Amino acid sequence: MKRSILFIVLMIFLAGCASGNEQPQGTAPAVVTPSGPGTLAVMTHDSFAVSEAVIEQFEQEHNVDVTFLPSGDTGAALNRAILSRESPLADLFFGVDNTFLSRALSEDIFEIYESPVLENIPDEFILDPEFRALPVDYGDVCINYDISYFEENELPVPQTLEELTDPQYEGLLVVENPATSSPGLAFLLATIAHFGEEGHLDYWAQLRDNGVVVVNDWNTAYYTNFTQAGQGEQPMVVSYASSPVAEVIFAEQPPEEAPTASIVGPQACFRQVEFVGILRGTQNRALAEQFIDFMLSETFQQDIPLQMFVFPVNSNAELPEEFLQFAQIPDEPARMDPQLIGENREQWIQGWTETVLR
Repeated sequence: MKRSILFIVLMIFLAGCASGNEQPQGTAPAVVTPSGPGTLAVMTHDSFAVSEAVIEQFEQEHNVDVTFLPSGDTGAALNRAILSRESPLADLFFGVDNTFLSRALSEDIFEIYESPVLENIPDEFILDPEFRALPVDYGDVCINYDISYFEENELPVPQTLEELTDPQYEGLLVVENPATSSPGLAFLLATIAHFGEEGHLDYWAQLRDNGVVVVNDWNTAYYTNFTQAGQGEQPMVVSYASSPVAEVIFAEQPPEEAPTASIVGPQACFRQVEFVGILRGTQNRALAEQFIDFMLSETFQQDIPLQMFVFPVNSNAELPEEFLQFAQIPDEPARMDPQLIGENREQWIQGWTETVLR
């Protein structure tokens, strides 16, 4: 604001002083205001990532500066968006997933926008028929296993959830607490989808009796307990179907084969879908729509896999070679109605806590 005022004052001063360009009395001097780029703010969870070059492309095409507001994990970011809805901190919010979608919709924080790019998005990902939250990416929470551990111990890799209760796998699985971890909650939902609301706690009691190890977060599970990444004692960990890809890409000397793989039997994995929405009350509605269109375009979608290690929802987007070679996509992932999750999430977590931790 101060720069603009100084510029106007300077222009008036120069106009008055320039020889041969005096203004007639009673006529205000002409003022030229520079047109700078607009701004667009996007609230995200902390795991959001995108290439600078991709964002710069949008900024140049639309003469806008895009800023991102990391706001914690999915639950914390959603809480922040809800608490600030009377005075939105951003124009869009990216990162609410299908485990929290019903809460976001019931709190009415999003404006409706039916992007024309949705014609390239399969119906299975469009979970809000009113188009307040639009799908951007998906990923499968699965059990990853250390390939070398099973080979060296001549132990068969379990293919189903049921097999995990077999005594030969006692103490070999580490999971995250669903009360404190997104993948932990997703795996709990997979067991509910597979065994039903009536049977899943019996299954968890069997896992408890078979020595399942519980930690609070994914970092601890993967980098402390997991034999492959953390030199711990569990060769199986609740993680993501894309984790084997990351193991290859981030290795000091990338191996020809991934050291880990995923158990992708029927309903052994839970499919998470992440959404973006225009926050109600935005002053940049047109730009917000354009940014959503951009997020759903092939340019942005093809950048997603190697930035956030999730899969694009646009069926025209091409996957990088590493994903084609090392990632596993379950044929029959567990799915659940977001409304059902919203209505029962806390109750399910409480039941799990009483069964597994007490």
